[in-house]
Amino acid sequence: MRRTGTTRRGALTAAGTIAMGAVLAGCGSGGDDESAGRKGSARTDARTAADRASGARSEKTLRASAARTTATLLAGYEHIRTAHPATAAAITPMHDAVRAHLKALAPGTGDTLGFARSRAGGPAAAVRELAAAERRAAASHTEALLKAPPELARLLASVAAACSAHAYLLTELAKETSA
Repeated sequence: MRRTGTTRRGALTAAGTIAMGAVLAGCGSGGDDESAGRKGSARTDARTAADRASGARSEKTLRASAARTTATLLAGYEHIRTAHPATAAAITPMHDAVRAHLKALAPGTGDTLGFARSRAGGPAAAVRELAAAERRAAASHTEALLKAPPELARLLASVAAACSAHAYLLTELAKETSA
């Protein structure tokens, strides 16, 4: 019995065909720039350099903002580990992952922690607060994706996905933790 509808092989073939058409179309129009002269190219080069400088400032700002968000999250983990030692073993792997995220977002800055203090009374409530902080961090990183250059966008997407996974795991941990 033959399958109907779009298959993975069919979709990949179509995508490859479209990509090949785009490459071939791009190859055919390369000679016109040489005959146009050098007047427009100097202006274009200056504009490209200005765009790169603006992009570098934008990336630096986005990276710093993401690093602050992650540092605050790391401070939350530190606070809960010291305030509720019974949860330390369960949250240590996530704590270590958040520390690695901070190093990836802000290499060379060390472990500068933000400020986070839990208002929760018990360990379960504190873990729920940490899960909420992870969800906020995931949302913040996802929002920054729209403005980020490709390399930073991939990093932010990875960090946001990890934050979402941590939020889920912390929510489940809060259910298991005694109040």
